[in-house]
Amino acid sequence: MPYPHLLSELDLGFTKLRNRVVMGSMHTGLEDRFWHYPALAEYYRERAKGGVGLIVTGGISPNREGWLLPFGGTLNTVFDLRNHRKLTRAVHDEGGKIALQILHAGRYGYHPFVVSASALRSPISKFKPRALTGAGIERTVRAYARTARLAQRAGYDGVEIMGSEGYLLNQFLCSRTNRRTDRYGGGIENRMRLALDVVRRVRQACGERFIVIYRLSLIDLVEGGNTWDETVQVARALEAAGVTLINTGIGWHEARVPTIVTSVPRAAFAPLTARLRAAVSVPVIASNRINTPELADSLIAEGSADLVSMARPLLADPQFVVKAAEDRADEINTCIACNQACLDHTFRNERASCLVNPRAARETELVYRPAARARSLAVVGAGPAGLSAACVAASRGHRVTLFDAGETIGGQFNLAKRIPGKEEFAETLRYFGAQLRKHGVDVRLGTRVDAALLARSGYDEIVVATGIVPRRPAIPGIDGANVLSYVDVLRGAPVGRTVAVVGAGGIGFDVSEFLLHRAGAPLPQPRDEWLGEWSVDLDVTEPGGLAQTRHERAPERQIWLLQRKKGKLGAGLGKTSGWVHRAALARQGVKMLDGVAYLEIGPRGLKIEREGVDEWLEVETIVVCAGQESLRELMPASPQPGGPRFHLIGGAALASELDAERAIREGAELAAKL
Repeated sequence: MPYPHLLSELDLGFTKLRNRVVMGSMHTGLEDRFWHYPALAEYYRERAKGGVGLIVTGGISPNREGWLLPFGGTLNTVFDLRNHRKLTRAVHDEGGKIALQILHAGRYGYHPFVVSASALRSPISKFKPRALTGAGIERTVRAYARTARLAQRAGYDGVEIMGSEGYLLNQFLCSRTNRRTDRYGGGIENRMRLALDVVRRVRQACGERFIVIYRLSLIDLVEGGNTWDETVQVARALEAAGVTLINTGIGWHEARVPTIVTSVPRAAFAPLTARLRAAVSVPVIASNRINTPELADSLIAEGSADLVSMARPLLADPQFVVKAAEDRADEINTCIACNQACLDHTFRNERASCLVNPRAARETELVYRPAARARSLAVVGAGPAGLSAACVAASRGHRVTLFDAGETIGGQFNLAKRIPGKEEFAETLRYFGAQLRKHGVDVRLGTRVDAALLARSGYDEIVVATGIVPRRPAIPGIDGANVLSYVDVLRGAPVGRTVAVVGAGGIGFDVSEFLLHRAGAPLPQPRDEWLGEWSVDLDVTEPGGLAQTRHERAPERQIWLLQRKKGKLGAGLGKTSGWVHRAALARQGVKMLDGVAYLEIGPRGLKIEREGVDEWLEVETIVVCAGQESLRELMPASPQPGGPRFHLIGGAALASELDAERAIREGAELAAKL
C-alpha cells in the first residue's frame, strides 16, 4: 500500500479512524447561515467520500459572546440540531467521522459583546472586550459543555476545543492577555484553569466514548506568550483532564511571523509536534504547510506525529486521500498556500473557496456533469484559464484541442514559480499536465493559430485564453537599453545592482523579491534559514518562541519600489499575505515610494517627481511592472452565422492585475456550461 503510515487505521479504544488524515478546521462562511447547511453538507460529503479519516468543521461559537461576527454559526439549542444533522449524516454516509470545532473568539470577535481574560483590545478588532467575571467564566464553561452535548446529539463523533491562534482559551493561557489577579490569573497553573474546566465539563457531559480534541498553541509567536515548559505542562494537564487527541496550533492571528503562506517551508513547525508527542501519551496531530502525501506519511513514519491535519489541501482536492491510496499522487491538485480564495475571502467576510479548485464550497453550484453531447472545442492559450477550461471540458466528455505558442504549458504560472517562496506554483502545472493526459486533450505546443484557421477547422466552440502582454507606460526613454519588463527579468535577463521597479502591485513585489534572491542560494529556502530570518526559536526557551536576534543578510541589490498613487504600497495585496511581502522587502532595505510621477529615463537612471521635487534615481536598471494589456485579436468582431461560438476568458477578457483565481474559475465555469 502506498503511504502505509498515513493510510493506516488509528484505534482510539472506543472508535477507530480509517486513516491518519484529519481535515483541519476551515471556516468557509457557509457555517453562519442555516440556509447554507445543505451546501455545507455536500462540501463535507465530497471530502468524506474522498477518504478523509476525520473532518473538523469550521468554528462554531458556544454563545453570543463567542461569535467571530454578529450572528455567527451556532449550536446552542435543540432547534439547531436539524441543520447540523445534515452535516453528520453526509459524512457518515461516506464512511467518515466528523468533529464540531467549538470556537470562542474572545477579544478577536467583531461585535460589541466581546469578552476576554482581561479588558485589552486586540489589534484586529475595534471592540474592546469586557473582562469575564467569575460568574461569566462559569457561564462560558457551561456553554462549551452544552454545545458539546448538542453536538453529540446531532451525530458528531467528537468536538475540537479551539485553544490556539489567540482565541479566548489562548487569551487566558498567556500573560500577554491575562492580567487577572484571581484564581484564573498569575502563574500557568491558574492561567490554564479555564481550559481544564472546559475539557472536564465537556468530558462529563459527553461521556468517555466521544472524541475530544484540544487545539493547543505550541508556539505563540507573540510577546507574552508561553514557554515550551509551560506548553508541556498544559498538554499533560489536558491529557489528565480527558482529551482524546491534541492538535497543533501555531502562532496567534496578530503575530508578525507568517505561519501558513506559501513562503513558509513545508512542515516548518513539525519539530514542535514531535517534541510534544514525546511528552504526552495521547495521539498528537501535526499541522501547518503539509500538503503532499509523501510529506504527511514521512512525518508519521519518523514519529513526529500520529495524525496529520490538512485543511487547505482538502479544499484544493477533496479526493486527496483516495488518489494517494490508489497511487495517483501525480493527480492530486496540490494546495499552493496562496490564501487568495480561502483565507483572504474569509477575512473579507466572503465565502471561502480555492484558487486551484473553484468548486470548493460551491459543490452544489459548479457541477461538472457528463456532457449531453460531445462537442469539438479549441482552447487557445495554455495559461491557467485555458488549462482549467480544457481539463474540465475534456473531463465532461468533450473533444478538446489545446493550442499554445509557447513550448510549455502554464503561461504566467511559469513566471510565478520562479519567485522565491512561490515554488509551489509548479505543483499546479504538474496537476494540469496530469489532467491533460488523463482526459486525452490534444495538446499542440509551439503552435500559433489565427482566427481564419480556427473558423474553418470545424470546431463547435473556440475558447480564447490568450492572456496578456505587459503594458509599457508612456515615459520618455522607455525604449532605452536599461529598461526591462518583468517578463524579461523573470526569464533571466541581466539586471544591475541598483534597480528602480516601476509599479508596486503584486508583480512589482514579486519582481523585487526575485531580485533580492542571492544567486546560487537554494530554493525553496531552507527551514533553518527561514526561521532565522523571521526570528523564530523552535526551542521556545523565551515566552512566545521569538528569538532575541534576527539573522540578517546584506541585500543582493538596492531597490526602489515605486507607485503613482499615494498611500501604502501593496495595499491591494492579499489580506493575509500582503504584510508578509511588505515586511520581507523592508527587511532587505527596499525603498518604497508612493505618489511618484515618472518624468524621464536616461543613462543616468530614472527621473521622478515626488511632492513637488524632481530627482534622479541613479540606477542601472529600470524594471517595468505597470500593468498588462489583453491579447484578444482572435476574437471576431461579430459572430459568423453557422460558425463556431467564441468565448473569452482570463487575462484576455480582463487585463487587470494578474488574477489566477479569476482565470481558473472562469475557465471552469465556462467548461461546465458547454
